[in-house]
Amino acid sequence: MRRVLIVANQTLGGPELQREIAERIEAGPCEFWVLVPATPITDQIVPQGLEPQDGTAVAERRLALELERLRELGATAAGEIGDPDPLEAIHETLAAGEFTEIVLATLPQGMSRWLRQDLVHRVERKFPLPVTHVVSGTKT
Repeated sequence: MRRVLIVANQTLGGPELQREIAERIEAGPCEFWVLVPATPITDQIVPQGLEPQDGTAVAERRLALELERLRELGATAAGEIGDPDPLEAIHETLAAGEFTEIVLATLPQGMSRWLRQDLVHRVERKFPLPVTHVVSGTKT
């Protein structure tokens, strides 16, 4: 069984990420674990109904919506809120479970703090798993 770690925040629910997920579902049995780093709100669009100062609440709402979308597709899915530092969040998640690949979704160049931090390349160098980088617009 393939176990896919999805790492995203503002891009959850975006069409590009949803296409990647659908491809994996069509390819055969897999499970998804959605990791949403509790990124500080200063750089984020806050979903309707949430207060802008609470990054954890925003991450929890995004996680709940994504798990609902995945389950509607018939996928086996669970997830967690992670450390605000996405590299640390990935490290902690990989230490707690086995995965076959990482799907890392970011905003486009110029909008993405994760790309400014060179997160994709840092993840590729640090962890011995295939990494798929998905560039997506905001959805939440």
